Amino acid sequence: MRGRRSCIRFAGVVLAWLALAGHAAAERESFELRVPLAPAPVASEGRVRLFYELHLTNFSREPLVPVAIDVRGDDDLPLASYTGTTLAARLGAAVPVAGATDSTAIAPGARKVLYLELDLAPDAVPARLHHRVSYRVDGTDAIAHADGGGVAPDPRPAPVLGPPLRGGPWAAVFDPAWPRGHRRVFYAVEGRATLPGRFAIDLVKLDADGRLATGDADVVRNAHAHGEAVLAVADATVAAVRGDYPEAARISQNGRHPLSAGSGNYVVLALGDGRHAVYEHLRPGSLKVEAGRRVRRGEVIGEVGYSGSGNWPHLHFHVADAASLLGAEGLPFAFEGFSVLGRYADIEALGERPWTPRADPATAVRRHERPADNSVLRFPD
Repeated sequence: MRGRRSCIRFAGVVLAWLALAGHAAAERESFELRVPLAPAPVASEGRVRLFYELHLTNFSREPLVPVAIDVRGDDDLPLASYTGTTLAARLGAAVPVAGATDSTAIAPGARKVLYLELDLAPDAVPARLHHRVSYRVDGTDAIAHADGGGVAPDPRPAPVLGPPLRGGPWAAVFDPAWPRGHRRVFYAVEGRATLPGRFAIDLVKLDADGRLATGDADVVRNAHAHGEAVLAVADATVAAVRGDYPEAARISQNGRHPLSAGSGNYVVLALGDGRHAVYEHLRPGSLKVEAGRRVRRGEVIGEVGYSGSGNWPHLHFHVADAASLLGAEGLPFAFEGFSVLGRYADIEALGERPWTPRADPATAVRRHERPADNSVLRFPD
């Protein structure tokens, strides 16, 4: 009897082990899916956009290839689906490495980032988002799925700001699809990786024919933007400034700058509620403010310049969650009002020919919105 009981116990252990083994085989390790910063809605051209990033980290022991990624909302139906070249265009290495092969496979222990800009009707923002990644092991055809990255959009409305500049035309230069545009450049300088330029806009002044300068275009002071007044976008406290970084006299003389000086001369305004307005590349010697001072909306705080990194005099503007140029997360914002003159479908035409005029001038005046990518604006004078 004693031997029989031992056999029964042994058989029970074997059966339990087989059950666990079968469960483990069904579970398989794959991706950690994570959204580091909850998306917050911002209006643009009558729609609502949610900008955010889904981080995919491979915790398996084999290279994994994402073949489709779905973004799902409250009813579990896809809000957006990405496959093929569309997926490849949005999925990038967290830190691009020179000379690396352009492969969609994610190596064990490696991370890639899916850059998302959901375009929704104003009443269609879900209470919660989640994601499904369909993938295969590199070199095989069998498809498996990973679900996760659940996040609730931030319900706070984007701050509505006054104009940072006067008049126009101003080209609002940005495109979320640019592989190395502000939207896709992470920095890890204060113990965490952040994306300060998530909503950044570079504002470049044009003339009526789309030209960037008068006379010799290589002379910095001939640029239409150079020396234009820069305005406080709200009643605020000056959180940080720099005004002594030199600028080149000619466009062709602007060399490389260290990371700490890429922004050139700058002003950071504390807007309240953890938000900060950041102005970069200001003209040396033009700053009218110092740290700790209160400013009023519309007050001149400096001038557009050519300090720091850049290929043309312009105002770089963004809003972030800290008074740090690189160690902060970019946040959405809207301008109180501006007129849309048109848009550059091909940004390479900027400075070479006029923009394409807006098809419906009756809708040109926009309020409480963020400008659309590569649109041409006029702010109030």
